[in-house]
Formats: sequence, structure tokens, C-alpha cells
Amino acid sequence: MKIILKELMPIESQDVFHMIQEIGEGQNGFVNNLYSDDLQVFQEKLNRNHGMSQGINLPGGAVPQTIFWFYIEDKLVGYGKMRHYLNEKLQEHGGHIGYIIRPSERRKGYGEIALKELVIKANEKGIQELLLTCDESNIASRRVIESNKGILSEMKDGICKYWIKA
Repeated sequence: MKIILKELMPIESQDVFHMIQEIGEGQNGFVNNLYSDDLQVFQEKLNRNHGMSQGINLPGGAVPQTIFWFYIEDKLVGYGKMRHYLNEKLQEHGGHIGYIIRPSERRKGYGEIALKELVIKANEKGIQELLLTCDESNIASRRVIESNKGILSEMKDGICKYWIKA
């Protein structure tokens, strides 16, 4: 099974909007900051996030991050965020990479292969050691991270911190 990562563009298809709706505001520690039930607001968020990937108009305290859509055989199954570097807040919760699979496509192994590809993308950006965090109770995400050679370095306040060498 091959996954294709496509970088977020300022204008996206209705498929992306529908997936964002299905995911909702987020869960298990993942914040879906693209969520809106208004298509125009969603398009504005896409445009803003595209700029953020280039370090343009970053909100206070934010770091550049690139968003990738996950496609399996032309089917949109989820998305991931790759932060270009960490600030103090991301060192505690968030890390370099966050990912989510849309609810209708879970339990199919997509998270594992998506994370593998995100690690490759991070390595291409020069990030050789990646911090990933997840809720201690999120067993599925912990398994995905561990299957990608994630090493648990700390568990604190319900948050697991893992390191992956790219």
C-alpha cells in the first residue's frame, strides 16, 4: 500500500473540506485548526496556513509548519502537520509532527505509513531527530509511533514524548 503526501495549497477541493468536517475540531490531543463549517472561512484558513508554511504572518509564538494531505489511491484519508522547528510549547506538547486519519478510514494501517512518509519529509527539511507527543490514553497513536521506531523518553501529565531518528 502506497501513500502519497500532497502539500496544502491555498485553494483545495471540496474533498478536503468534507474530510476536515468529518474530523471535526480534533481529538486525542490533535487540534484541527482548519476546522470550520463555513467554506469561505475554511478557504481563508487554507490560505493562512499556506503562508505559515513559508514563515509568513505567523501568529505570536507559532513556528512554520507544513500541512500534508494523505492520499491512498486518490482517496483522501487524513492529514499531517510538520513543524520546521520547536518552540518551548511544542517541546512540551505537539512536537515536530502531528497527524490524524479521518474516522471513516481508521484501523486500516494508514497512520503507520503516513507517519513514515512524514518522517522522510522532515529529514528532507534537515530535521534528523523528531519529537512526537500523544495522549497516554491514545493507544492507537502510541502503536503507530512505536512501529516507526519511536522511543518513549518521558510520560508526564498524561502526555507521552517519543523521539524518532529520521
